[in-house]
Amino acid sequence: MSETWPYLQGYPRELLVQVESLFAQGSVGAMLAAKYPNPPEVTTDHALYEFVMALKSEFMKRSPPLSRIQFDDRLETLHQALGLHTYVSRVQGTRLKAKNELRVSSVFKTTPPEFLRMIVVHELVHLREKEHNKAFYQLCRRIEPSYDQLEFDLRLYLTSKGRG
Repeated sequence: MSETWPYLQGYPRELLVQVESLFAQGSVGAMLAAKYPNPPEVTTDHALYEFVMALKSEFMKRSPPLSRIQFDDRLETLHQALGLHTYVSRVQGTRLKAKNELRVSSVFKTTPPEFLRMIVVHELVHLREKEHNKAFYQLCRRIEPSYDQLEFDLRLYLTSKGRG
């Protein structure tokens, strides 16, 4: 199953059997729609910028500034990712100037707002923790206590929509 649904790779076999049963019953979409009934709220680059900066100022005040925040139509196909945090260093005279960018797949323009929040939290945490390690996930959970459940539900959502 996980070979045909890449968003679900890495989960325990017992859980995947349960998921497979839900998909066989055709109840995944309805379950997720009931759990996340709110329509998308952030659908433009400007709204995304405001949303990200509000989260950053609340939880990550001392992290490096972001020079660009935007939705990206090509992100999922080019990088096989739903969000991307890039860090570029350039020499300007005798100084080294770093720029951080945050790009979010345009898929999130049509998903429930909880999923956008989860992916933004994920990318913001990369400002402090570059690797997906214990400290990374602890910070994700501190900012978004439902992080693990949201990540799993997002994977189910994307799989049910045929993106996985």
